[in-house]
Amino acid sequence: MADHGAEETTTAAGVLLFMRHGETEYNRRKVRCGGDVDIPLTELGEAQALEAGLSLRASGVSIDTIIASPLIRARRTAEIVRDAAGLACPIAFHDGLIERRLGDWNGMDIGATQPMLDAGERPPGGEDEPEFRRRIGLTLAEILEWGHALPLLVGSKGVARVLSLALAADQRGPARNAEVMRLGPPAEGWRDLLGI
Repeated sequence: MADHGAEETTTAAGVLLFMRHGETEYNRRKVRCGGDVDIPLTELGEAQALEAGLSLRASGVSIDTIIASPLIRARRTAEIVRDAAGLACPIAFHDGLIERRLGDWNGMDIGATQPMLDAGERPPGGEDEPEFRRRIGLTLAEILEWGHALPLLVGSKGVARVLSLALAADQRGPARNAEVMRLGPPAEGWRDLLGI
């Protein structure tokens, strides 16, 4: 394994917060919604984001930047959270935080497609798991190098899953809508694990 030195110790020793976007109609229907589908939050999703932002405000956590997927569900979640939390920090949008592209599997029942994902199949017209991990890994490396004290990343469930492979997570299992996770520091060999 390569020694990457100080790169792994920036961004408050590699600690960050991650929030999954609020509910979308596809989430409500329990169907696949990849990064190649751009849909808004439901009314419940907006309320979830508001509640999460108010909880962050009450916690007194010192977030110094928000970095979100540019998809409307993540973008809107980030905006609601920033306002509700009373944060004066900027929101940056990063294409690397877009959910895995699922091609023809978008809109399909989650249960019906899970065995194919578990078997490592590539969705027709989508990304395979190694491509997705590598994209998230390169994005994480870039964000860690920016040196923010405590960034909040806003994205989708698959992004949270891959980040949890690279960074120690305060929980296990899929991220729920508008749930905040504390991630970091980086796990030993995280770059190799994500293929970067």
